[in-house]
Amino acid sequence: MGDNNIESLDRDDSESPLINRKNIKFTRSASHAQDELHSFRSFLKWVCVDQSSAWTTCLSWSMFVTFALVVPALSHFLLACSSCDARHARPYDWVVQLSLSSVATLSFVCLSGFVKRFGLRRFLFFDKLCDESENVRRNYTEQLHRSLKLLSIFVLPCFLVEAAYKIWWYSSGASRIPFLGNVYLSDIVACIMELCSWLYRTTVIFLICVLFRLICHLQILRLQDFAKVFQLDSDVGTVLSEHLRIRRHLRIISHRYRAFILWALILITGSQFASLLMTTKPHAVVNIYRAGELALCSMTLVTALLMLLRSATKITHKAQGVTCLAAKWHVCATLDSFEANESETPRASSVTARVFPSSHEDSEGDDAGDEEDDLDNSKLIPAYAYSTISFQKRQALVKYFENNRAGITVYGFTLDRSTLHTIFGIELSLVLWLLGKTVGLS
Repeated sequence: MGDNNIESLDRDDSESPLINRKNIKFTRSASHAQDELHSFRSFLKWVCVDQSSAWTTCLSWSMFVTFALVVPALSHFLLACSSCDARHARPYDWVVQLSLSSVATLSFVCLSGFVKRFGLRRFLFFDKLCDESENVRRNYTEQLHRSLKLLSIFVLPCFLVEAAYKIWWYSSGASRIPFLGNVYLSDIVACIMELCSWLYRTTVIFLICVLFRLICHLQILRLQDFAKVFQLDSDVGTVLSEHLRIRRHLRIISHRYRAFILWALILITGSQFASLLMTTKPHAVVNIYRAGELALCSMTLVTALLMLLRSATKITHKAQGVTCLAAKWHVCATLDSFEANESETPRASSVTARVFPSSHEDSEGDDAGDEEDDLDNSKLIPAYAYSTISFQKRQALVKYFENNRAGITVYGFTLDRSTLHTIFGIELSLVLWLLGKTVGLS
């Protein structure tokens, strides 16, 4: 039923004038037991991120203000325990609370804005799956179900370590503030609230990163499916229109996530430098009791950032690999046509032998790694894939790919491997400069 509504909406959209398309309202499909997004919608409700109605919106913002702002502030100002012994003191607590709360606020605002503006189905591009192949639809749905497991893999270990630390901290008598009239009851409530706050913030942070990874995985599936057109006798116009559609979707993803990626990079970088400055200053005492929570916070934020950058870099690498595939397709077609025209000369066989070496030279046991797929491999293109396409059309298509490289961009900067090298160089320079100001002068 949802696919029929989408198809009718697309027909109305194509038939209506461009100036009236802004007036079209996209209705959300209802969740039911057979819906592929039913479990994901239920999860959003459980973590209080769903804002599909006025009630859920109020609940979502109330939970966010409570666990992302109020509880961390009360924990820092009321339970800092400046008079505690060396094992129970928390001199780095303000860095931990501020870092997690700032990134969680960014994640919540962006995620709630995405879901409220586009709806979950449009945000995850499920409304576009009707135009994809069965292989893409099946693999993307499977990846959606695995995303919740991936989220738990990142969240649960961090939560268990934090729970062990908080239970030890409260049970060993660090806090003695009977705000409920009883010391033990007060410690239990405070410990539960802090753990809920930690779980809520880390879940929201990793959730938006996992969703970004899921959306990028869809584009990788589409590119792998698109690479098969070079194995068939396809029309150049069809290839061009499909690549333009993929580029448009990559541009939509970049436009939606560019602010989040940029601010996440800034906030997490600032958090790591604040942590480094606090732990490397003269007379700073660093051990597992005082700085263990800070180390756990840093690993959580850096892992989330690496997930973002890796997903963006991977889809950019795959998208730019289309240029290499098209160039190989053009070369094979040109050499094959040259062989056909010069077949009557005795040199043709020797030329062919040098250009197309025997496939038996490569051992089947050699491992090319996980990076080799339909987009990036060392296989030759079969002759039937270009038998009816002229040289001029192939050349024009290759030139188009060379001058229109697709990928994830952040305000015009493409997130590829060279960009990661630049970011790493800048971060390393700042780290060495900061260490020179602290450790070098101490």
